Amino acid sequence: MFDGPEPIYLQIAQMIRAQVLAGELAEEEQVMSTTQFATTFRINPATAAKAFAGLVDEGVLYKRRGLGMFVAPGARERLLDHHRKAYFDDVLAPALAQADLLGISTDELVAYVLGTDDHHQPTTTTEEP
Repeated sequence: MFDGPEPIYLQIAQMIRAQVLAGELAEEEQVMSTTQFATTFRINPATAAKAFAGLVDEGVLYKRRGLGMFVAPGARERLLDHHRKAYFDDVLAPALAQADLLGISTDELVAYVLGTDDHHQPTTTTEEP
């Protein structure tokens, strides 16, 4: 399950963030305990605890004493805001800078995005029967 190059606690945190973003974990919904995580995924409970602590620091989760961890109110919106900003900064800004270097006009970009540019249509993949 956790076989990526980054530390397991970061992979756990990313998995929970993705579940919140996708709506699989709703606001005020309880998440698995560190013990449940450790048992389910056969990891050290301290690893799960480290992931949860990071998510608490980010405002994604909060702890109810004696009850466990829950998705924080507004967590999905905070994550969406963060990811949108990252998309604009990390993906779109460099692409627009490259378009500018290539002399691609704003009108050409808009036409491409809207699918009205006859010469540079976005490519889509379709499966062959």
